[in-house]
Amino acid sequence: MATVAFVTLGCKVNQFETEVMEGLFKAVGYEILPHSEPADVYVINTCSVTSLGDKKSRQLIRRVQRQNPEAVIAVTGCYAQIAPEEIKAIEGVRVVLGTANRRFIVEYVEQAIAQNGRIIDGLTDIMQAREFEDIPLLDMPARTRAFLKIQEGCTNFCSYCIIPFTRGPLRSRPLASVRREAEKLLANGFKEIVFSGIHLGAYGRDFGDGTDLAAAAKAVLDLPGLRRLRLSSLESIELSPELLELLRVHPRFSHHVHLPLQAGCDEVLRQMNRHYDCAEFSRLLTNVRKAVPGVAVSTDVIVGFPGETEEMFAGSLDYIRSLKFSRIHVFPYSPRTGTPAAAMPEQVPEPVKKERVHRLQELAGEMAQSYCREYLGTVQQVLFETTHDGETDGLTDTYIRVYTKDRVVLGEIYQVALDRLYKDGVYGTIIRVVEN
Repeated sequence: MATVAFVTLGCKVNQFETEVMEGLFKAVGYEILPHSEPADVYVINTCSVTSLGDKKSRQLIRRVQRQNPEAVIAVTGCYAQIAPEEIKAIEGVRVVLGTANRRFIVEYVEQAIAQNGRIIDGLTDIMQAREFEDIPLLDMPARTRAFLKIQEGCTNFCSYCIIPFTRGPLRSRPLASVRREAEKLLANGFKEIVFSGIHLGAYGRDFGDGTDLAAAAKAVLDLPGLRRLRLSSLESIELSPELLELLRVHPRFSHHVHLPLQAGCDEVLRQMNRHYDCAEFSRLLTNVRKAVPGVAVSTDVIVGFPGETEEMFAGSLDYIRSLKFSRIHVFPYSPRTGTPAAAMPEQVPEPVKKERVHRLQELAGEMAQSYCREYLGTVQQVLFETTHDGETDGLTDTYIRVYTKDRVVLGEIYQVALDRLYKDGVYGTIIRVVEN
């Protein structure tokens, strides 16, 4: 039996796409191995959101080539789409496939095996793509929460981001396919489905018939076996009244939204080509919290964007503090070749970025603890996901990480009493399993 190993860098969309490709290989008899073991084929699913992502991708390609110099290495994902010639120059690479045509990956690999030495190029002009590449799940992911990609492409063109050029224009998965794939996941025991996409809030816009993300949610919320539907990252200005109403009234819709802020300064937001200002973002959060009492709002913030002064950053800290996020993901700005921001003057020195990241991370920790503290003494439903060193952890519907040493079954939902702050979340005591 031929063997294949996968390495995935980057976002939840990449994770989902790797799971789809694993299913394609298993369907024709390949055995899936950990990437740390020698395999006949390695598939590297790359990330290119930063130049560091490109570097990590190259390092991984070289690492697996050393593990088995005879292996066929197939490189896919965003870095393969944006810089195929760089990848082809790395020893051992035999297949280059970007962010489309993944349904043909097994065929391309077997062509490479048959035509020893030749590089198989499966790239297409992604900017001309017009339809969602609808590849069915042929095998179930080895996790307790299931990601379901329903949207591809982005047209925001933020000044720091290369992704619109690696993923192409907006394409949405048809509603019938969204429901069909969700049914498969639920039939295989998953309790929670996470909708993912490159520009998830734009779901359905390419159909031109009024279909939107609320319609996609309605397509799965009534499915037997579903306990939670969660959304991955959304642009704040794309939270429609219909979607908010669903979040408010439907017991299966997780009360958690991730809304990237990126900066707490209007001038920086303008330079980033974000499509809102701080006042608009504040109003949106007020409306969200009014519409969905108790909703958790997490966010992303980029620190050290070109031109960000100390005064701007200090003001940004104050602004962020006022918004009371449940969680903040902090990223130092990383220049990405080919984006407008990389050519901007007044690039912030690395030591300054590092110091600002530290300050914002401290604030993020304080805000996360404050949010978790509000739930101490309450009982919440927790979907348990991983076990390590005798502890099991999982998430509430509001995305609080809960730890316990009580015996639980992974993938099941339990009623848990939240006792005390612990690590990056809280420690809890199991009360009982929640029946379907």
